[in-house]
Amino acid sequence: MRTTGLVLIGVLLAGAYRPTRSQSPSPPPSAVDVTGADLLATLKQAPADGVMDQQIRVVDIGKYNVAVGVLHRAAHARQTAISHTQVTEVYHIIDGSGMFVTGGDMTDPTPSPSDGTTVEILVGPSTNGTGIRGGQSRHVVPGDVVVIPPGVAHWFSAVDSDMN
Repeated sequence: MRTTGLVLIGVLLAGAYRPTRSQSPSPPPSAVDVTGADLLATLKQAPADGVMDQQIRVVDIGKYNVAVGVLHRAAHARQTAISHTQVTEVYHIIDGSGMFVTGGDMTDPTPSPSDGTTVEILVGPSTNGTGIRGGQSRHVVPGDVVVIPPGVAHWFSAVDSDMN
């Protein structure tokens, strides 16, 4: 059975929320690798018919953190909208396709619980919603890259086929 998911090539945690640790005054002296094997191992943990967000590496680069993670989006799973207060995300579609909406107004916005995984571990303060009204829709396919600045709502309004 083929493992599927959406690879989040860089969750650039600009001013990333890390409540239990302080930032270093300077960036690390060397590069940090994330291998294809790291990505595949993380994807193997994804629920086949569900949704998963999982960081692989978070690197303290001084004033900010930069993280690389994997998002899994199954075609039949319920998709919700989200925006992040302090995080820029970069989505790189490896496999699969769907309609991706950014901007506009989130429907039924609700803040993520401050003590939940989304805020404490993944992406910091965020707002969730059931969808987006008036955003920019685009059909994403393998090779596409979308950069999502902080505060911009984003949502997979339809997933044609499971995505890597």
